Amino acid sequence: MEQISDNQKMSLWHLSLRNCVVWEPVTLSMICKTLCLGLFLSLATHPSLAQEDAETAHIAVKNPADLSHQEANKIYDALKATLDERYSVSNMELIAGYQDWKRYNSAPYLSATHGQRFVNNYANDLGHDYGKLKNGQVYPPGTVFAKDTITVTSEGKTFPGAMFVMKKLAPGTNPDTADWRYVMVIPDGTVFGDTTGDEPELVDYCHACHISRANRDYVFYIPKDYRLAQ
Repeated sequence: MEQISDNQKMSLWHLSLRNCVVWEPVTLSMICKTLCLGLFLSLATHPSLAQEDAETAHIAVKNPADLSHQEANKIYDALKATLDERYSVSNMELIAGYQDWKRYNSAPYLSATHGQRFVNNYANDLGHDYGKLKNGQVYPPGTVFAKDTITVTSEGKTFPGAMFVMKKLAPGTNPDTADWRYVMVIPDGTVFGDTTGDEPELVDYCHACHISRANRDYVFYIPKDYRLAQ
């Protein structure tokens, strides 16, 4: 990716995707992607649902709703088809048909590390040990975890959020991320960042967060109140 000249370069880039702030030098492409992310998160909505202001749509939700399991599932069910349709625009075989995989949470739950949005945890067949891995064990190559998200505010505004993906790679493929591939897809189907593809620096924060779970192969588990009986 071509860098813009020093006298054109902005000195700081503000991106809040997981309720934290990241500051770093940017390229023109990165600036455009950041602006587009805010726009897409506000416009890529179900026609009958409300929208956020484009200027702040990619910032952590300040007033998320307090939902029961039943309420969260009802809203998610209304958005599932829209989520699948929009993510499919990415043409990523990696997440094709992800809603046919097992969902490991009983209802969408609020995640501070995903911008105060409600999230779901899906895993393909190779991820069948999700939530049961013992310290020191690892997932087999090809394991994929897909986390789709929705925003629900206390005012009742609801709309699709981004998709976050982890794929376990063959040993030695990418030591910097402990052989995990991280991908983020925004609701219009644009791949925002991919640690093994375009704009890897835009999703570097993913592994920086998951390092805290290195003892169980860098994977977070679902909150206890939302775990399915296994």
